[in-house]
Amino acid sequence: MARLNIGADDLIDNPTPRVPVSLCLDTSTSMAGSPIQELVRGVNLFYDAVDEDDDAHDSAEINIVEFNSSAGVVHDFASIERLQRISSLTANGLTAMGAGVNLALDTLERRKATYSGSGVLYYQPWLVLMTDGAPTDDINLAVKRVVDMVDAKKLTVFPIGIGNGADMKTLARFSPNRPPLRLNGLKFKEFFEWLSKSVARVSRSTPGDTVKLDLQGLAGWAEL
Repeated sequence: MARLNIGADDLIDNPTPRVPVSLCLDTSTSMAGSPIQELVRGVNLFYDAVDEDDDAHDSAEINIVEFNSSAGVVHDFASIERLQRISSLTANGLTAMGAGVNLALDTLERRKATYSGSGVLYYQPWLVLMTDGAPTDDINLAVKRVVDMVDAKKLTVFPIGIGNGADMKTLARFSPNRPPLRLNGLKFKEFFEWLSKSVARVSRSTPGDTVKLDLQGLAGWAEL
């Protein structure tokens, strides 16, 4: 998929405080077949659910970073009406999780700078890390950056393990405040429904407020 470059255009006509959400997705070889197909379907359902909620529609900005043997931006941050639905993702290569997380954090930092430069308020950024395996690169810098940002209340992170092969101990390193969650089967649809409701809940709050997420809703898609 060709990368879409979207700068500050989304901020001109809509000064609503933003919720930046970076989806950092494992597209390594082990995701081939049903997992990658269900992931694509789940992401598109997430877009649809955000689009249907008035508050989330105005506030949410989403990007996608994929990682396999390297990391790349599938599409940059944009509001929901500017996002193109994903037709496919290709599963191949290794699992450069460290590179993927570092790139996702870099995109969040750039987007926050764009908000600040445009005078637009924003909520605590979200990083959603989804993987079905173990990293094949060095993750130490990525872990430190995530933990430091979480401790400083500058990032909310959701590490999600896909299937029985996911390295949950590694995912736990990225999540100092809550345990990582393992997807129950391939319930991407249920996970992204929960995520869209969570984005909507944050969108209805005031930037800087602490928002309690619906943890009971995890039971529909997570192994607790």
